[in-house]
Parts: sequence; C-alpha cells; structure tokens
Amino acid sequence: MRIPKWSDIRRTDDTGGAESRLAGPDGRGGPTATLAAVLALVLALAACEPPPDAGADLILTGGTVWTGDQENPSAEAVAIQGNRIVAVGSQAEVARHQGPDTRVVELQGRFVSPGFIDNHTHFNSAGALLLGANLLDVADEESLRQRVGEAAQRLPSGAWMTGGDWGAYEAWEMGDAGAQAQEEFEPFSPDRTMVDDITPDHPVLLNRWDRSEYLANALALEAAEADCSWDGVECLNGEPTGRLTPQAASQVRQVIPPKPFDQQLAEAREALADLAQFGVTTIHDNTPPDMFPVYQALLDEGELTTRIYARPTLDRHEYQAGLGLPRNFGTHWIRLGGFKGFVDGIMGNSTAMFYEPFEHTGGFGQWRDMMEPEGNMERLLISADREGYWPQVHAIGDRAIDTLLVMYERVEEVNGPRDDRRFRVIHAQHLRGPETAEKMAELGVIAEVQPFHAIDDMRWMEERIGSERIRWTYAFRTMDEAGVVLSFGSDWPGTNASWYTANPLMGMYAAVTRQTPEGEPEGGWVPEERIDAETALRAYTVNNAWAEGMEDEKGRVAPGLLADVVVLDRNPLEVPPRELQHVGVEMTIVDGRVVHER
Repeated sequence: MRIPKWSDIRRTDDTGGAESRLAGPDGRGGPTATLAAVLALVLALAACEPPPDAGADLILTGGTVWTGDQENPSAEAVAIQGNRIVAVGSQAEVARHQGPDTRVVELQGRFVSPGFIDNHTHFNSAGALLLGANLLDVADEESLRQRVGEAAQRLPSGAWMTGGDWGAYEAWEMGDAGAQAQEEFEPFSPDRTMVDDITPDHPVLLNRWDRSEYLANALALEAAEADCSWDGVECLNGEPTGRLTPQAASQVRQVIPPKPFDQQLAEAREALADLAQFGVTTIHDNTPPDMFPVYQALLDEGELTTRIYARPTLDRHEYQAGLGLPRNFGTHWIRLGGFKGFVDGIMGNSTAMFYEPFEHTGGFGQWRDMMEPEGNMERLLISADREGYWPQVHAIGDRAIDTLLVMYERVEEVNGPRDDRRFRVIHAQHLRGPETAEKMAELGVIAEVQPFHAIDDMRWMEERIGSERIRWTYAFRTMDEAGVVLSFGSDWPGTNASWYTANPLMGMYAAVTRQTPEGEPEGGWVPEERIDAETALRAYTVNNAWAEGMEDEKGRVAPGLLADVVVLDRNPLEVPPRELQHVGVEMTIVDGRVVHER
C-alpha cells in the first residue's frame, strides 16, 4: 500500500456546514461534528470493508480486548485488514474473516487495547538524549565516563556531544519519595581529564542540570580557540581544565555547526524504537520546524512507526492562518494540530507561578515571554481561536492556571460561544483548590497532565511549597470527578531537572498508586488524588484521540477505525496496582503493521 507523503496533505477541516451535537469522550457532552465529517466517515467505513472472500491480514484472538467503546466495551478477538480494523467480537465472529494468508496470533488470555496516545512529547530532545549522553542521574567520575563513552560509540564520528544535564538527582536519589534532601553534598564538578581520552572523535560541551557550569573537552576548546585568556575559562598551571562559566560556554556554542540531517535521522530512529517498545502509536509532539523534514523522510522510507500530532508554538499560528491551512491539516501520519503557549515556568527550576511564595526561595515564580507585553497572551489566544485553532497552553502554578482560565473565558466572550473548542491546560499541576477544577469543567478545557511528574516531583515538593499546599498537587481525581476530561502523557524525555519515561504503563502506575517505583510512601503521596486503572487507560487512549479531534479515527478498538493496537502480557485492569509498572508490551501495531514484537 502506498504511504502518503507530506506533499499529499489534504484539507481536513471539520468546521462549517450542518451540525449536530455529539458527546465528549466520557459521554458528558462535547463538541459538534459536521454533516460533511459524518458523510466522510461513512465513505471511509465503506472503503474499509474487505471484498467478498478476502481474508484479514491479521487476527488477534483468544484474549481480553478492552475496546474503549462504551457500546461494545469488551471482546475476545480483533481482525485487521490493511490499515483498518474490520471486526471486533467473539472468536467465532472474528474467525469468519480468516483467509489463507491471514496471520493468526493466539493471545492465550493476553490483553488488547487501543494503541497508547501520548499527549506531550519532545521527540527531537528524546532522540538527542537517547543517541547522545543522558547524565541527569550522574554525579561521579565513573558514571560520567561510562555514559559519555557509550554516547561516543553511538554518535557519528565528528558529531558534537552536547547537553547531558549532569547532577539533577544529586540532592535526591532517582525514585526518592522526598523525605529529606541531602543536607550537605559537594556538587559534582568534572574536568576534561575525565572525558578527553574517551572522546577522541567528538567535541564535547556538556552542562550541569541548572546550567551553572559547563564542561568542554580538548576538541571543543580547540574548535572555539578557547584558552586561558578567555573570561570564564578555568585554568590550572596555564592549561584549561575544561570547566566553563555559562558566558564562556555560549562563545563555544557559537562554533557548533548545524546538526547533520543524517544525525537527526539516527536520533529519530532511536526515539521511534523507544516509543514502539512501549506501545505508543501517536504522540502529541511539541515540534520545532526542523523536525518536519525528518518526519517526512522517515515516512517516505516507511520508517515512521508512530503518528505525529505536531504542535508548533502559539506565536506561529498566524503563519499557518496566512497560508489558509485549517486546524488538523495533514494526513493520518503527520498532522498540524494545536498550538502550544506558555504562561509560567516549571517546578524543577522553581519558576512556576504561585499566589504564595516558594518556601525555599521566597520567590513567586516567573511569567514566560508570551505573557509580555501585558495582554499579549490574550491577544494570541483570541486570534488563534478566531481562526478555528485549538490553543494548548502550559500553566503549572495555581496563579498561572487561574490566569489562563480567565483568558480562556475572555476568548469566548470576544469570539462568541462555539461547540468545537477543545482548549487545554498543559500540566495543570497545582490547583488553588477544587473550585479551579469546577471552573475548568465549566469552560470545557482539557487537563493535559503527565502522571509521572507526581512521583518524581514528590522528592522536593513539600520542601518547596509546604505540606498544606501539596493537597491540590496533581489533583487527578478532583479534576475527573468535577467532569474535566483527563488527558495523559509523559513529557518525555523530561526537563533539565528530571528524566521521564515514555512508558504509559508507568504513567498509569503513577496515577493509580502515587508511589515511587519502590512503593513509597505507603498508601501513596496525597492518596486522595489516586484514580482507578480504567480511568487512567481511558486517559491514554479514548480521551487523547478526542483531545486531538480524531475520535472517529482512533483511540478505540472498533470496526472502521485505524488499526493502532497494543497487546499487553497481562490485564492492567486486574493486576495489583503495584504491578502496573511491570506490565509488558508484547506487540505494537500501527496502521495495521506490527512495529514491535517481543
């Protein structure tokens, strides 16, 4: 079958025309669909019907199928032909679709669900981290040499090795429940003698997690012609040690050439393999412009194994509007989705915006650049909404979230009521209280949250905002019970202060237990906000398809929908919550093709 190219992109606008009210992903009310969209769906379903006597390409049978479909919630078997699901039901019903060339997989009781959809990724950063050096948990010479040496083996000869973010877990061990940070420790401060001999073919410019210190090897210093005459270059006995200040590092950075396209492709392949092994079939990606050629090249070669719902930044929406491109313009593989905005900073750097100060700094946080000058963010939101786009805006602290909700309300006042809005609050980490969740539900905004944040951030959260304020931290249950649509994801690969896995089962574990991987604290951190496993699974599948406006194409296991399916070795709805993190992905199917099989 021919794989569509970016150049084949067609208009997929679902606005205008006769409308009828449709329910949201949980049946609690939602946007409208047009007559044109309904007719298109009917035609698509008709086109997906196999010719008489034709057999399915793949049948999964003898398992537990969680469909995500409220009208047909469970089944025993699934048949796939081409890139579509053609039958879901009992083993006997699905067996009718078996032909002489059908591959039949006997599930032997294993669990089938819709492919996982991740609501928040940084694909290019993940690829760079997987191919390069991930040093977030590194704070000693032995670990540094091991990670840098491994990265040198993976990177193409001559490629620069940058980033790393060493020392992010120095004060707390990775997986710490956060009882107490180390009272005293000497921050790890590497020099170039630790890396020069293992990086003979790679200039190196690494940094500490908080960007307070940098490390350059001999090749990087030579390329920049950096010596002891530079301000910010530490020297010992007249020789640079490799330690640089941020100012000196910025000068070295100026000589780093653009990343070769072959290296971008190599990074992308690493990232795709990581997603496939975890059953992720679509990502809502925060996409820089230079990634579109990478995605297209992979698609051309048949190597793209996850669907891309691409999100440029909110300040770019006017360019898309100027080209006359509607919301969700693209193909089922690469689609221009929402636009990402930013209200405040992050918890890792203590820059999320709060009404009350951080206890360890006395600061209240920081507004992001899009909030300046005054009124700029509101202008961007009103303009994007007027063009029919769906703004999706980062807001973490309680003051930031409330500020964003006021602006969303203002958008409706200015542009008038409309049923097709699906705005999001990205992260929504710290509510002022339950009234915030009620306001979110009233406005119909989606909570785009990442459960793993909770079990990573708990290590330092109480120290930063106190024991009373953490009650409304990562308030998944409060939002769900208020009627807010929960959308789950990973924020993979993390921030400069934390590493996050792309594994949705670990995200489910975090939401259901609110414990570290080691099971701490007993009973869970802020246990009032735990949710059940099926709610978490729905937030990774049905709800995320709805959040991107593709609920009639994916997110469920139903006839006519895209064949994006995952097979798990156990039923995540029945295992003890402690075991959720150990549930494994046996098979990942995207567009009817098996892209991972264990």
